Amino acid sequence: MSVTALLVLAAEEAEHSPTAFYVGGSLFAVWAIALALVGLSRPDFPTTTGAARGLYGVSALLMVIAAYTAITAG
Repeated sequence: MSVTALLVLAAEEAEHSPTAFYVGGSLFAVWAIALALVGLSRPDFPTTTGAARGLYGVSALLMVIAAYTAITAG
C-alpha cells in the first residue's frame, strides 16, 4: 500500500460526523426556547437562588456540549 493511500485513509477516518453537533446544538436551542417561554410567562422565575444556580449550571453545560461538538465536528 502506498503512502498516499495510507494518508487518504487516515484523513477519512479522522473526519467526524456532524450528528453530535446537531443533537447538542438542538438540545441547547430547545432548552433556551423553553427557558425563555417560562421566564417570560412567570415574572418571579426562578423563585429561589438554588433554582437559578441550577438553571445556570444546566445552561452552561449544554453550551459547553454544543461548542465542543461544533469544534470536533470540524
